[in-house]
This record gives sequence, structure tokens and C-alpha cells, in this order.
Amino acid sequence: MKGYLYILRCADGHYYVGSTTNVDVRVAAHRAGEGGGYTARRLPVTVVYSEEFETLHDAFLVERRVKGWSRAKKEALIRGDYKALPELARSGVESRRGILRQAQDALSGAPPRDIRHA
Repeated sequence: MKGYLYILRCADGHYYVGSTTNVDVRVAAHRAGEGGGYTARRLPVTVVYSEEFETLHDAFLVERRVKGWSRAKKEALIRGDYKALPELARSGVESRRGILRQAQDALSGAPPRDIRHA
């Protein structure tokens, strides 16, 4: 089953990062104040980014990674400035292409890869 990573901009300017199998249904739940207290206290919300993955698990792995990013790095992803992502990475080795790979490596215990040259 396909999975989706999504980012919402809340009324107070904060970003919410989530994953789901259906962005429209999940965003409607956020807008109705259902499911999560974080967005319910920051309505209204607007979808500013979404990306499809092969599985919900893949989307979830990326969600976990993106949640740890700085605001500047999230905004680079939102605007599609993929070249800026490595520069904004705390570790200096993340990129859009390697986010999923790094998350999977972390869960499996594999050593980190330098994805700039992958």
C-alpha cells in the first residue's frame, strides 16, 4: 500500500510532519481537530508538501527523519531546493535522495553512508 509524507503549515507558522495512506482524509481529520492535539491547537492548517512512497512504512521512516530537521531544512524541502538540504543538514550527509536509505540503515544497525557520492 502506498504511503505519503506530508507537511502542514499551522496558523501559528509551525510545521507538522506526518505520514498516512490517504493525505486528503488525514488532512480533513486535522482540520476537524481530530486525532492530534498539536494541530487541533493550531488551526487552520494548510498542506505545503506531500510526497508518495512505495509503502506506508517507507513514508513513516522519512517522517521520523524530517521531524528532526531544522525549520530551514524543512522549508528547503517544501520549496524544492534539494541542493540546499546537505548544506542545512546537521550531519552534513543528508540529501533528499538518501533520506530513506539513512533511515532504513539506522533501523537495521548498518553503519551510516556518505550519500553525497552515492
